[in-house]
Amino acid sequence: QRMGAFKFRGAYNALSRLSQAEKARGVVTHSSGNHAQGIALAAKLLGISAVIVMPTDAPASKLAATRGYGAEIVPYDRLTQDRAEISAQVARERGLAFVHPYDNPHVMAGQGTAALELFEEIPALDAIVAPVGGGGLVSGTALCASELSPSTSIFAAEPAGADDAARSKASGVLVTEQTPRTIADGLRTTLGLLTWPVIRDRVADVIVVDDGAIVRAMRLLFERAKLVVEPSGAVPLAAVLDERFRARGLSRVGVILSGGNVDLDALPW
Repeated sequence: QRMGAFKFRGAYNALSRLSQAEKARGVVTHSSGNHAQGIALAAKLLGISAVIVMPTDAPASKLAATRGYGAEIVPYDRLTQDRAEISAQVARERGLAFVHPYDNPHVMAGQGTAALELFEEIPALDAIVAPVGGGGLVSGTALCASELSPSTSIFAAEPAGADDAARSKASGVLVTEQTPRTIADGLRTTLGLLTWPVIRDRVADVIVVDDGAIVRAMRLLFERAKLVVEPSGAVPLAAVLDERFRARGLSRVGVILSGGNVDLDALPW
């Protein structure tokens, strides 16, 4: 995938849909890493200036790649500052178009192309498992499946240290408060107002796995599959290997390994 993660799909689709006036002014977004790179690369390809609000503790590799694609980074402290407020302020002061990292219909549609390609390769799937943070990928996957293969069950995989989707699904009410503590840096966010109804109505279940299981899945992918997958991308495999999922007896399962932007100086083993 371009820039090493699914986020380029939604970013490029969203930027392509902007008006000429919006493209001329530029865009701003907030992201911990992969959406940042997706917007930065898409903006470079489309000749649009981009400003990215990123946490100071984002992986060094993602910060460097975002800068490398030519975007301007505005740093913030995720524990004391609100990235949405900072992004809104930048948008107002500079007249930029804000592109939400997941709660945007064009972003969601773009992310759904990962499932589209999966169905093109393997049409008859019992289930697809995708990671969930803000919900753009799994909601796009669910919407794609509802059109192409309604019998395919969609599951979301989530780290225990950022389990708002599981709590939302269990209660039927969107949970927006949490203090994320997980190695899966790309999933440390809550669901959006657009992604939540899709997940509520079209995702069969949310499977929660701890960081230990995520690291084991990541290492298995490195050692046995020879795939470089970051923690957030390894969460779906950790879920599939979990006894709670295996007990469902599903035999043809698609697993979306969403990204491979690993900080090699901070490998978790």
